[in-house]
Amino acid sequence: MTQSRIMVCGGAGFVGSHLVDRLLAQGAEIDVVDNLSSGSLSNLADARQSGGKLKFQHVDILGDSFAELVSLRRPDVMYLLNTFAPSNSQTTGAMTAMASAIAVLEAARIAGVAKVITTLPAKLLYGEVAVRDLPIKEGHMSESRSVPEIVARAIADMHSVYRDLSAVEYTVLATGHAYGPRQRANDGVVAAFIDAHMNGRAPVLHGTGKQSRDFIFIDDVVDALVRAIDRAGGLVVNVGTGEQLTIRDVWKAIAGSTGLTPRSSAARPSDIARLAVSPVRARIQLGWSPFTSFEDGLATTRGAWTAAE
Repeated sequence: MTQSRIMVCGGAGFVGSHLVDRLLAQGAEIDVVDNLSSGSLSNLADARQSGGKLKFQHVDILGDSFAELVSLRRPDVMYLLNTFAPSNSQTTGAMTAMASAIAVLEAARIAGVAKVITTLPAKLLYGEVAVRDLPIKEGHMSESRSVPEIVARAIADMHSVYRDLSAVEYTVLATGHAYGPRQRANDGVVAAFIDAHMNGRAPVLHGTGKQSRDFIFIDDVVDALVRAIDRAGGLVVNVGTGEQLTIRDVWKAIAGSTGLTPRSSAARPSDIARLAVSPVRARIQLGWSPFTSFEDGLATTRGAWTAAE
């Protein structure tokens, strides 16, 4: 790792900044590429003070200068994170995700980058599945119900095309619902609920609140991202716990029995009823398994929010 040159596209965001911290601690030379549309330099405060080899490139990967930057810096590995920003609209998010994936893969091809590692939301890659198919294994595809689902699957397929035609190795990580310190309140239900509880507001539940999700702590996600540098080539790999937790149960865990009663809102058309992804392939191909319980991850996240107040 000490000789590795790594480019993290989206490195000022929630997941990206935690990944940068880990890579710097292991001695890698890092270029963070971010236009700061959803990321923040404050997320990189620890990284910038660590004394590691870090350069911040305020560049939009959809701009003309991005491919030139990649060719100039010639990283060994590129990460593409936050392909579907949660705060974006469905249409905008899908269009941006597709364009971003093409930009990164094409720049990697031109510059001779050895590997691209991309994260995709598992809920978009797999969509709605029957209870009997949980936890979802890689390759299980339900019928697409939305444009973002179609685009997420096309992005995964596109990595395979670049590998076959241009020898750009890849690993796509299909992630559950990541949570942890630095996540914005409008980018994740755990962060939104903590924010509501700390400010004495009742949270909004879209639909019944009985929808289940596979919540995965940020440190676990980062560990999988780092392991993918030299493993799981040419594969889609799930990063999740394989377990379900309902949205209502998350609020109860945060607010306790004295918490405000959530406000109900109409279910969002694109919401899925349940999600849990199997970590078996990750265990085999990455040597990775989730190691943080929801209780411990939540305690760490709440502590970070309290310290920031």
